[in-house]
Amino acid sequence: MASRQAKQGATAGIYVVLVIAILGIANWLAKDYNKTVDVTANKRFTLSDQTKKVVGGLQKDINVYYFEKADRFEQARDILDRYRNLNSKFKVNYVDPDKKPDVARLQGMRNFGDIIVDSGVKKETAKALTEEELTGALIRSLKTGTRTVCFVEGSGEHRITETARDGYSALKDALEKNNYKTQTISLIEKPDVPKECTIVLVGGPKRDYLQPAADAIKTYVAGGGNAVVNFDAVLDLPDQKMGDTPNLSGLVASWGITPKGDVIVDVGSASRLFGQVSPVVASYESHPITRVMGDNASVMPLARSLDAKSPAEKLFSTGESSYSLTHPKLPMKQEELEKGPRGPFLIGVAAKIGTGNTAGRVVVVGSSNWMANFMLSAPIANRDLAMNVMNWLTSDEELISIRPKEPEDRRLSVTGGALRSMFFFSVIGLPLFVILSGVSVWWKRR
Repeated sequence: MASRQAKQGATAGIYVVLVIAILGIANWLAKDYNKTVDVTANKRFTLSDQTKKVVGGLQKDINVYYFEKADRFEQARDILDRYRNLNSKFKVNYVDPDKKPDVARLQGMRNFGDIIVDSGVKKETAKALTEEELTGALIRSLKTGTRTVCFVEGSGEHRITETARDGYSALKDALEKNNYKTQTISLIEKPDVPKECTIVLVGGPKRDYLQPAADAIKTYVAGGGNAVVNFDAVLDLPDQKMGDTPNLSGLVASWGITPKGDVIVDVGSASRLFGQVSPVVASYESHPITRVMGDNASVMPLARSLDAKSPAEKLFSTGESSYSLTHPKLPMKQEELEKGPRGPFLIGVAAKIGTGNTAGRVVVVGSSNWMANFMLSAPIANRDLAMNVMNWLTSDEELISIRPKEPEDRRLSVTGGALRSMFFFSVIGLPLFVILSGVSVWWKRR
């Protein structure tokens, strides 16, 4: 009996040790190797490619301070732990300002809920507990120097102060969240690009540039500057001819890019969501700007086609369901479409002007509305493509990626009839069914 009890005791002891060891290993793995499965439709809880690239590439410790009362730390752990799991150099500090006031003062905390990213050289504050704000603050803290995007105004271009659907205010906000500064310039009174401009953006002028203004942009790029030139399709409108800008066309022609005098009509199923004159990009080239785009759709409203020769490189084109027309009348009939050339058509081009580190960089797109507010707020890849263009122009190619997704609006719209049906089913139908079932069972037993 003594021998049997010893064996049973030893076996029980071994089991206890094994269980404790398994629990210890499981807890250690759960702490340092947190794995989750995101089953949401738009992968809302999966970190974007941009975040993975930026955080995964950290070479030094980054301290993130989350200032809140201790009983509210859990609301931030989900997203901050996902960042920490990407790289051990991403350090997360949960600070209760009431318990550690000195840390709050030294880090510059102002309000409860503040998130401060400290790279050791620069501190930035995330305005909200979202991936877009956190990654934006991280990028800003890592980047030194000033990058300024200068929007040309004075000839009817899209304006960054305009918040309506055709304005560029959404682009301005996206740039500033990614450590760019923005300002407007005029080349009419003084045809000279200011020295502080890192990028000059021409957003679809309604009137052609004077030759001195076009020459100023050409000189700026030749000296190592960067530019984005967005054209409009050529259309006869009641008060003007849209897209009639021969001086601007002559400017980009010196870079190997020729805008055609047409408008692209797309009859594919994808384009029907935005209209026949809003072609969907069907293919991206293997260029640093577009290499990461994959099958992410972008839309180019009121686009014209482009031709490219050296030193220009192709970026993206329309699909085979697109047609090149002049003076189209909507809605288009198939027999009228067949009269024009059929796609694909090139509508996005990039080029390096010059050689070496002093070479200028330009991107030309046959649409100006692709950067407008109504396009950047749509659930398509225009916003990613726009920011990738900016990062390539400033030689920040390590930041080119797909960015955090906006929360998907999946509200349920219920009609009056549906509300009445739900009321009768849940308030009257279900209770009545339970009562009748009980009465039936009682009657049978009786």
